[in-house]
Amino acid sequence: MSSTPAVPATGAEPVTPKMPRQIPFIIANEGCERFSFYGMRNILTMFLMTSLLLSIPEELRKGEAKDIFHTFVIGVYFFPLLGGWLADRVFGKYNTILWLSLVYCAGHACLALFEHNKNGFYTGLFLIALGSGGIKPLVASFIGDQFDQTNRSLAQKVFDGFYWIINFGSFFASLLMPLFLKQFGASVAFGIPGILMFIATFVFWLGRKQYVRVEPVSNDPHAFLVVIRNAILSQGQTRTQSRPGLWLTLIGFTLALVVFGFIKQIGLVSVLCSALVLVMGFGGVGAWMQLDRVRGQHPDEAIDGVRNVLRLLVLFALITPFWSLFDQKASTWVLQADHMTKPEWFQSSMMQALNPLLVMILIPFNNFVLYPLLNQAGVKVTALRRMGAGIAFTGLAWIVVGALQLAIDGGDPITIVWQIIPYALMTFGEVLVSATGLEFAYSQAPLSMKGVITSFWYLSVTIGNLWVLLANSSVKGETVTNYIESLGLSVTAFQMFFFAGFCLFAAFLFAMYARNYRMLDNYRKA
Repeated sequence: MSSTPAVPATGAEPVTPKMPRQIPFIIANEGCERFSFYGMRNILTMFLMTSLLLSIPEELRKGEAKDIFHTFVIGVYFFPLLGGWLADRVFGKYNTILWLSLVYCAGHACLALFEHNKNGFYTGLFLIALGSGGIKPLVASFIGDQFDQTNRSLAQKVFDGFYWIINFGSFFASLLMPLFLKQFGASVAFGIPGILMFIATFVFWLGRKQYVRVEPVSNDPHAFLVVIRNAILSQGQTRTQSRPGLWLTLIGFTLALVVFGFIKQIGLVSVLCSALVLVMGFGGVGAWMQLDRVRGQHPDEAIDGVRNVLRLLVLFALITPFWSLFDQKASTWVLQADHMTKPEWFQSSMMQALNPLLVMILIPFNNFVLYPLLNQAGVKVTALRRMGAGIAFTGLAWIVVGALQLAIDGGDPITIVWQIIPYALMTFGEVLVSATGLEFAYSQAPLSMKGVITSFWYLSVTIGNLWVLLANSSVKGETVTNYIESLGLSVTAFQMFFFAGFCLFAAFLFAMYARNYRMLDNYRKA
C-alpha cells in the first residue's frame, strides 16, 4: 500500500508512515461482528411478519413490524452515547468494548432461545442494542487511537478498509441468513450470528497486548459538559446581564416535557428520542450564545473546543435525513420487494446483499479511479463535499423507488431487478457519507472526546430512524390519509417521495453550511 511520506523535521530524513501491526485484530473483529449484526438484522422484519407477530391482524402486522425494527435501530444508535461516555470517562475503550461484547453475545443467545417468546425475544433485542450500540462508536475511534501525527496519512485508507470489511460481513449475512431462516428455522438463523459474535470477541481479545490504549479522563474540570453547563448558567461578569441562553435551554426542557403527552400517539421510544433532540438542540444553541462568558473560568482551549464540537453537531444533524432513508432498505424496501416478481427460491430480504456487494466494489473504485480522476480534472474531493453529494444521491434513489411503487400500485407486474437502480444510487451515497464520516468524526473530535463524538455521529442514525417513526405515526390520522388519497397516491408512495424531498433539501442545507466549516486535525502526537 503506497503512502505519502510524513513531513520530517528540518534536516531529518523523510519518514515512511508505518501501518500499526495491531490493525488486523480490529478489522477481523469488525468483520465477524458485522456478520453477526446484519445476519440478525436483515431477517428481523421477515421473522416478525411470518412468526412472532402472527397474533396481530394481518392489516396491522406490516406497520407493527416496521415500528419494532426502527425502534430496535434507534436503540442500537442511541446507546453509543453511553458507550462513548463510559470509554472516555471511566473504563477506557478496550475494556468497554470487551465487556459490552459479552452483553452482545448474551443478546444473540436470547434470540436463538426465545423465538416463540415475545418477552425473551425483545430482551435479546435490547441486549444486542446495548452491546452493539455501546461498542459501535468505540471500535471506530479505537482504530483512530492506533495512529498519530506520523502515520495519520494511512488512517483514511484503514477507515475505508474498516468500512469494506463491515460490508464483507454484511454481504454474506444478507445472502445466507434468509435462506437459513427458511430452511432451518429461527433458532439456527439467529444462533449462527451469535457464534460469529463470540468469535469477534475472542479475536479482539487476542490483540490485547499490542493495542495503543488512551486512558480515560475522569473528573476533568474543563470537560465538554462542564463548560456547557457553566455557560448556560453564567450570569456574566456584572451578574446583571440577561441570560437568553438559559431561557432557550429552559424552553427546550419544557418542550421535551410536553412531548411526553404524546406517548400514546407516537410511542415511548419516539417520545424519549424527541425529548433528547429538543434538549440537545435548544441547550446547544443556548450554550453557544453564552460561551464567551466563561472565558477565564475555563481556558480558551476548552471553550474553543466546545464551540468546534457544537459546529460539528450541526453537520451531524444535517446528515440525519440520509439515515432515515438508508435504514429503510431493511424495512420499506423489503416490503416493496414482496410485491415484485422474482424466482420462487429468492427471498425479498436477500436483495439487501446487493448493498454490501456494491460497497465492496465502490470503495476501491472511488479511491483508485474516481477520486484521482476528479483531482486531475481540478475538482478537490474533500470529506465535506463527499458527504454532501452522498446525501443528494440517496434522495435520487428514493425518487426511483417511489416511481417503482407507483407502477406497483397501478397493478403493473414489476420485476425485482428494477430495485438494482435505487440500490446502486443509495449505496454510492452511503460510501460517500458513511465511509467518509467515520474518519471525519474522529479527526474533528478533541482528544478527550473521541468516543463521545463518534457516538454523536451514530446518534444521527437514531434521529434518522426517529423521523421514520414520526412519519409512520403522522400518516395514521384520518385527515392526512384523506389528503394523500386526494393526490391519487398510496400512503407508501407518498412517504417515499416525501423522504426523497426531505433528503434533497438536507443536502442543499449541508452544502451551504459546509462552505464555512473549518476543518481540524485532532490526531494525537507521536
